[in-house]
Amino acid sequence: MAPMVRSAVLSGYVELTLSLGVDPMLLLRSVGIGPAALTASDTWLPAAAVDQLLERTARETNCEEFGLRLAARRGLTNLGPVALVAREEPDIRSALQIVLRHISLHNEALRTRLTQTSSLTTIHVQSSPGASIGRQATELTIGATCAILREFLGRDWHPLSVCFTHAGPAQRDKAHQILGTTIEFAQSFNGIVCYTHDLDTANPLADPLLRPYAREYLRSLTPAGESSVEQARAIIETLLPTQQCSAATVADRLGIDRRTLHRHLARSGETFTTVLDTTRLDLAHRYLAHHDRSLSDIASELGFSELSAFSRWFRQHTGHSPSRIRG
Repeated sequence: MAPMVRSAVLSGYVELTLSLGVDPMLLLRSVGIGPAALTASDTWLPAAAVDQLLERTARETNCEEFGLRLAARRGLTNLGPVALVAREEPDIRSALQIVLRHISLHNEALRTRLTQTSSLTTIHVQSSPGASIGRQATELTIGATCAILREFLGRDWHPLSVCFTHAGPAQRDKAHQILGTTIEFAQSFNGIVCYTHDLDTANPLADPLLRPYAREYLRSLTPAGESSVEQARAIIETLLPTQQCSAATVADRLGIDRRTLHRHLARSGETFTTVLDTTRLDLAHRYLAHHDRSLSDIASELGFSELSAFSRWFRQHTGHSPSRIRG
């Protein structure tokens, strides 16, 4: 099934397009989206149609930074029920992990994750399997993520770097005005780099008494087709780079205790260790297929404190060394 996205992603689209002197209704109809779809934020739209709309609008308005301008109108509330839960998390890291973990409730075309190396943390943004997101959608997503982080950290907060794989616009003044001067284009990934201690900041919006109810509410919204194994794997991916990926931590992210997690995994013939190893192997092969990371960096992203530990583990599970697989 083709990935879908909630119509809330187009919040502010009509107003921005009109301000640029172009009729938004003509553009909406050109990609098969009716105006009525924008009257409710929970309407599901084909992600490919929304992506095409953003690219076409950027061309018709002669506005290269259209996605960034749309992102400037964004905030945490655009994420609907996910925002309600993230707002009650105790610190910025756990709030962000809630957003990234459950982004599919808002946009099925996105896949996001956190990686941590020493004092720096990177928020990676990429398309989910079977989906493709263009320049405008990518800039909208990353720009909106920066806007959300500023809600937690204050309007004066700026990331260390905002990275895009595509080439930069001819004029960068507006992009700098929206995201700051740390934007870098033609990079190896799309994402945001910030200090790790920024994410360790206490969440000023949280109410500890509401957190259990918010977590319970979000669990009720999780798609029924997503198994406990799939949920655990998604959380493991975000926790591995922190080197704090334990069964207890994964269970806490799911809002259950460790014993319940083990029971759920056992129903699928799995244990926490087998899910952890499978997730690590899949990521290891994915990372080794590219040469933009050193083996030490890969070891760290997979939760190993030393390259030697990663090498022993990898040889034990595959019979080969990581360097041989990389070629």
